[in-house]
Amino acid sequence: MTTICLLILAYYILGKDTSALRQRLRNVDWHKKISDLVDKVRPWALKAGRVAARPILQFYYVLQDEKTSSLDRILIYAAIAYTILPMDFIPRSVFKVLGILDDGVAVMYVYKKVKKYITPEINARVDRTLDEWFGVEYVMV
Repeated sequence: MTTICLLILAYYILGKDTSALRQRLRNVDWHKKISDLVDKVRPWALKAGRVAARPILQFYYVLQDEKTSSLDRILIYAAIAYTILPMDFIPRSVFKVLGILDDGVAVMYVYKKVKKYITPEINARVDRTLDEWFGVEYVMV
């Protein structure tokens, strides 16, 4: 399932038709997939840091929202998986900075597509989770 989601993300970024691949995911239990992700997100976030964890947590909470479309769920799931799992189209160990940039491109592409779902309530949940994981962040105004 993860591989199909990653292919859909890559095809979508390249402007290719994804309808046949999306049909293979029409019966996915997203609630189960979401609960499986949470076990992987936190350890990754603690290594990556608060700033890197923010968009991934936003994606995670948007993924849970019932208003999120199936295609957007697939793209979000793929972006999270691509970022936190060790597999990469452009391996970091070989291509260094370029291997990190491809994760950023995937996250930024999906972020632009789904930012309409990121509500103040979702941002508040993200902030609470980040504070729980990293401690309270004080912001000077």
